Amino acid sequence: MNQLRIRNLAGLFAAAFAFGWAGAGLWDTLGTLPAVPLLAPVVLAVIAAVLLGTALSLRGRLRAQRERRRGAQPVEPLMAARAVVFGQASALVSSLVAGLYGGFGLFLLLERMDVPNRREHALYAGLSVVAGIAVCAAALYLERVCRLPDGDGDDDHDRHGPMGSPI
Repeated sequence: MNQLRIRNLAGLFAAAFAFGWAGAGLWDTLGTLPAVPLLAPVVLAVIAAVLLGTALSLRGRLRAQRERRRGAQPVEPLMAARAVVFGQASALVSSLVAGLYGGFGLFLLLERMDVPNRREHALYAGLSVVAGIAVCAAALYLERVCRLPDGDGDDDHDRHGPMGSPI
């Protein structure tokens, strides 16, 4: 499993931002712009909260397991791997969505603030960008939590998962 890279997420964000800006300009020439739904930032914030909650839960369970506390629930590797994959997928999609809403919101701020309700839609787009960044941050934290600790062995396969990646 490959590790998320911030530069890849930033590149996706930038490409989607440009596409959102250009798409909003094209759509504006054809007629009215679509509305930014209020639920866009809400859904992204819920996903960020779920990822952060999962990361904190796994961190606590892994710490208890490492310290060999009584009653510590072991973390199944497959469950941790699924959580990391969910986090990675969420981060990739949210960087695209945040970029699209960012380009669209900036277009609204610079070009269409005279139209009623556009301030509201620009605010929703901005909140979507912030929530999308929160999803990416939570996913990166979850991935960090699920990394296997460095071992004493010389083999990179022993310290990390297959191909030197996190679980």
